[in-house]
Amino acid sequence: MPIYEYYCADCKRSFEMLMRAGESASRCVHCGSARLSREMSVFASGRSEGPAAAASSSPARGGCCGGGRCGCAG
Repeated sequence: MPIYEYYCADCKRSFEMLMRAGESASRCVHCGSARLSREMSVFASGRSEGPAAAASSSPARGGCCGGGRCGCAG
């Protein structure tokens, strides 16, 4: 089930809810208002730990952006 973010127009607070597909929040969890709008969520990804993760997350050879073509100090 996805987590959706909502904003309440009455109490000016944001909150997250775990929802089934096709459902939507009906009331604010803080004040009970029905004046909600769904917000754009920020994408997050997990990161594994260990030597394999360190090798895959290190900068590309020759700079931080694949050869230093962008002018970064790598």
